[in-house]
Amino acid sequence: MGDAQPRRLVLWGVGTSRTLRAHWALHELGLDYECRPILPRTGETQTQQYTELNPRQKIPLLQDGDFKIAESPAIAAYLSKTYGTRESALIPTEPPEYATWLEWCFYAATELDATSLYVIRRHGALKHIYGESPVALESAAQYFATQLRHAEQALQDGRAFLVGGRLTTADILLITCLDWAVSYRLPITAACRSYLERITSRPAYRAGLAANTPKSTA
Repeated sequence: MGDAQPRRLVLWGVGTSRTLRAHWALHELGLDYECRPILPRTGETQTQQYTELNPRQKIPLLQDGDFKIAESPAIAAYLSKTYGTRESALIPTEPPEYATWLEWCFYAATELDATSLYVIRRHGALKHIYGESPVALESAAQYFATQLRHAEQALQDGRAFLVGGRLTTADILLITCLDWAVSYRLPITAACRSYLERITSRPAYRAGLAANTPKSTA
């Protein structure tokens, strides 16, 4: 880990919480990369070129030479494992901390993102595609609030990061979920809000956010 020299890193995708994770990880690791700023549901993910790269027609997608990988948690973990140094690595190495890191990653990606926030997106901003469902929106918001208790309880001790005393990809996942929730006007708890404000002041987060922002064509 850390000895490999980056090949031509290309990241496809901007404009979503999930693409932000990949941009942020690249900046935390200090890696140079080319951004292909395609957006979801604009037809850009359905071109022949992109479909050959990612038949799922989803973003983000990372190309590292001939290797390619999708799914934002996997992209961030791959980058850390491949290019992280002792100082910059975003994955803990000690078995108990690694297991805790993995638990946090699954929690953020499944309980908060897929089961809660994306349901709200599907039946809110994307209701013209997936259908309007006030019941689904209310249920997802309640589920998010219930599941957020886990993060709130853990952060009550004032820890700076979720695990290992340093930023990991688990923090990247949780922060993007919290930021996503705020954009949907979902209430987040006090300790979670303090954690969000603290982590999003990092220069690498700011740089990743700027890179993830679609450029105006006007």
